[in-house]
Amino acid sequence: MASRLVAGRLIAALLLGLAAWGSAALAEPLRVLSWGGAYERAQREALFAPFTEQTGQEVEVHQYDGGLDALRRAGEAPWDVIDMTRSQALAACRKGLLQPLPRDLPAPAPDGTPAERDFLPGAIGDCALTHSLFATVVAYRTDAFPGERPTRIADLFDQQRFPGPRALQRTPAVNLEWALLSYGVPREELYRLLSTPRGLRLALDRLSELEETHWWEAGDESPRLLAEGEVVMASGYNGRFFDAAVNQGADIEILWDAQVQEHETWAIPRHARHPEAARAFIRFATSTERLAELARHIPYGPARRSASVRVSTHPASGVDMRLHIPTHPLNAERAIEKDETWYARTLTRMDDYFTAWMEEREAPARDAAEEESNPVATP
Repeated sequence: MASRLVAGRLIAALLLGLAAWGSAALAEPLRVLSWGGAYERAQREALFAPFTEQTGQEVEVHQYDGGLDALRRAGEAPWDVIDMTRSQALAACRKGLLQPLPRDLPAPAPDGTPAERDFLPGAIGDCALTHSLFATVVAYRTDAFPGERPTRIADLFDQQRFPGPRALQRTPAVNLEWALLSYGVPREELYRLLSTPRGLRLALDRLSELEETHWWEAGDESPRLLAEGEVVMASGYNGRFFDAAVNQGADIEILWDAQVQEHETWAIPRHARHPEAARAFIRFATSTERLAELARHIPYGPARRSASVRVSTHPASGVDMRLHIPTHPLNAERAIEKDETWYARTLTRMDDYFTAWMEEREAPARDAAEEESNPVATP
């Protein structure tokens, strides 16, 4: 009864807020920037469609692959709400690219517990509100290794025991941590070592040892590469691999060792056209009920304790989703929590360093392709 009463009050507040905007705000959709693919499909089911049904406000979804470039270029932001990683939200907040969020924005838990006690520590930030915890993991094709199978992150770099092409995200994040772990560097020393030229050189040297690496950018690319047999091991988001295995029948398995956990947040661009609508949506989307429902569609850990205990089964398959979220004790035993403050502080420098390394690595193949397309004339 108490839960229904709190939910009813929340919806009533949202409706009053929408009425206050007037017909001009309702005449155009709320524009949300998100990540596409299986993640967006889950959001449509658990968040966007219910928000429209209960408030009358249409939602228009745009896709991106992360990063701050679009925000830096924007004058009047083309979006009202952005789904972004906390490390990127922290960097954007420091650069003045996001609006501050009121501390009382998130609703209380159904039993009346204040949001600041219900959310995980650090979830309520100055410019962003964490809604879920996801993990970047390694997955592999089970038919590629019928005998011994990968069990630790060092196996990603061992192409003698586990031969075949790899797929890694075209970013320094996670790749650098995994590379140092493969040397046996303790988890608690990762970011201290990565802050030194020696640590960066060691990590990039390890990545350079990999043969036939596919570099992906869009989140649905690595599950596709695995499913189609173009690679045998790949990094990617745990929810995308779950979708490929459970919803599409791909013969893949997740390696949870050294999963890198990260907060996913909602934020509002500095020049958003409808900040009131954006705040109303964030309040709705981070309620206990909505976060638990999102975790039923894609296995990301809710940022609220009251939502975590309500996670149940996948709507289509009946799979127990609790066993597939990164924060489950069996999966999180050897997890790494990404140091988002470190990344927010070093983001530009790390990106530049990694880009220069990639360009140097790809230069021979690029030069060879140019020579082949422009052969030198001979007498």
